[in-house]
Amino acid sequence: MSYPEADFIPISALQHYLYCPRQCALIHLDRAWEENVFTAQGRLMHENAHTAGTESRKNIRTTTALMLCSKRLGISGVADVVEFHRTNGHWQPYPVEYKRGRPKKSDADRVQLCAQAMCLEEMRQTTITEGALYYGQTHRRETVLFDRQLRELTEKTIADVHALFSQTKRPLPVNDKRCRDCSLKNDCMPELAGDPSQHYLQTLLEAT
Repeated sequence: MSYPEADFIPISALQHYLYCPRQCALIHLDRAWEENVFTAQGRLMHENAHTAGTESRKNIRTTTALMLCSKRLGISGVADVVEFHRTNGHWQPYPVEYKRGRPKKSDADRVQLCAQAMCLEEMRQTTITEGALYYGQTHRRETVLFDRQLRELTEKTIADVHALFSQTKRPLPVNDKRCRDCSLKNDCMPELAGDPSQHYLQTLLEAT
């Protein structure tokens, strides 16, 4: 199966979906976005990665803002950094994603990185076994192995996001600890979670 370019979903949507499906829909379908201190710090961090340029040192060539896509998976995006490690005369891609905070218990960041690796594999006809997540608060890299379990979760998440994007229905709000620092609280109105009127409003929005 090969997706037409018009049906590609952003790689960044995978991380948003695993964090909160409603947040994913608000950002990528309703184009809602409100910046707070956390999103501002993350944006600046990505801007720095994307404007760092290209450099080579010994057996590593570093490329920033590399466009990625996979026709098989129907995804596209921009890699913060892809290092190309020279091994046995070949340049092996090694994706590195920059994150503002610290390592998380969820697989959201790892899935986003794995999707980048799967794009690179398709684009360069190679196999990538690992990459890294760089966290701004710890100033350290976390190595991510692209094993079968992570690849299966990544492909399932991609399929789930494709399904979400094909619907007019939006996930209903929840009201838990994820909402505390979310920049979209005013758009999402999580305090209405469980309120029957919210379900009625959702029905009206879907009918328009």
